[in-house]
Amino acid sequence: MAAVATSFLPRLSSPLSLSVSRWATFYTTPYTLKFLPSLSIAIPGVTINLPGLLGDIWESVLRAVPKNKVSHSKKRSRQMAGKALKDVNHLCKCPGCGEVKRTHSGSSTLHVHDTTDASFPLRQSIPNAHKLGCHHVCTSRNGLYAASAGFGGEVKIWELNKETGDWSSGGEITGPSVKPGEVWAIALSEDGGYLASTTNDGRINVWDVADQNKAKIREYETGSAGSGSFGMCVDLSRDGKFTASGHQNGSVYVFNNDTGRILYSLSGLAKPVRAVAISPAGSRVAAAGDAGIIAIYDTKHGEHVGNLTGHSSWITSLDWSDTGEYLLSGSMDGKVKVWSIERSACVATHSETDKALWAVRWLPKTARSEMFCTAGANRSISFYREATGS
Repeated sequence: MAAVATSFLPRLSSPLSLSVSRWATFYTTPYTLKFLPSLSIAIPGVTINLPGLLGDIWESVLRAVPKNKVSHSKKRSRQMAGKALKDVNHLCKCPGCGEVKRTHSGSSTLHVHDTTDASFPLRQSIPNAHKLGCHHVCTSRNGLYAASAGFGGEVKIWELNKETGDWSSGGEITGPSVKPGEVWAIALSEDGGYLASTTNDGRINVWDVADQNKAKIREYETGSAGSGSFGMCVDLSRDGKFTASGHQNGSVYVFNNDTGRILYSLSGLAKPVRAVAISPAGSRVAAAGDAGIIAIYDTKHGEHVGNLTGHSSWITSLDWSDTGEYLLSGSMDGKVKVWSIERSACVATHSETDKALWAVRWLPKTARSEMFCTAGANRSISFYREATGS
């Protein structure tokens, strides 16, 4: 069986004349979710209007989101973070062969889908991966490792058996520092040796997951001790040189992993940043969130070099093409857009759903033409491919 790889950045080499008509939804697979049972752990929450559908599982979400600030905008941010419990809110895929895709949806089970089959069947399920549910999953670019973070504060590492194509446990990050709120967004290095994670008080931790003890080797501060802004997203550059993070207060930080120091504090977004992505060459950082714009920064000088505008709702997910020519974005109003970096313009928009998108990802280039996929509040994974004209 072909070796399976996983990453966020497959190729996109379409010409700049890309248009809306060149992309079409060709498959949508329903994703039925089972809600978690009521939780009895007494953790104080925040008083907000909750959708009746969420019920008692809301308290588990708030354990992973900061509670010490109570402005209306921050309450709203916590509310939207919690909505991911009932949605398909994150997905990963194989950059080498495109064979499998990992998904999670706030449940305790991880799922692997086969993207080489036209019907995208469920290939593997990993039950009880996280007792209280999973909120983030990420993969290494070499395709051999994955990590998942649960609402209980635990982080689990997964390893791929290249012969069978199945995933199995590769250990867990444990210790007194692993607790609810200590780990939110996560990202793996290209070789799967290091894991970056954000915390509810704005810190960025780096773990050596290749080591048997999975020790924490770096801790970046973004404010005074214990008072930083909630880290909502994180990304690692391909060469492992940079870590970038986005925060609830609109801040974007870039850290130099070689020196262990903060490199830049980037301005330009005054509202929560829900997605951050470093370009394949490591020369650009894209950040987006509640402001509805995508800010592009230069990593050489820390300059804000431009904005991509066109979304009318919160932007929840970003993904660079493998060449860095294009950027994919998804938003709360169900729209997914393809952006040309050279032209600083949107070259394709799709809006097959009016429900929130939580994740958008390019798929590996195959003989069937370019593809990308989306997942979100409609509880399904939708696959798009470039029209061939035939």
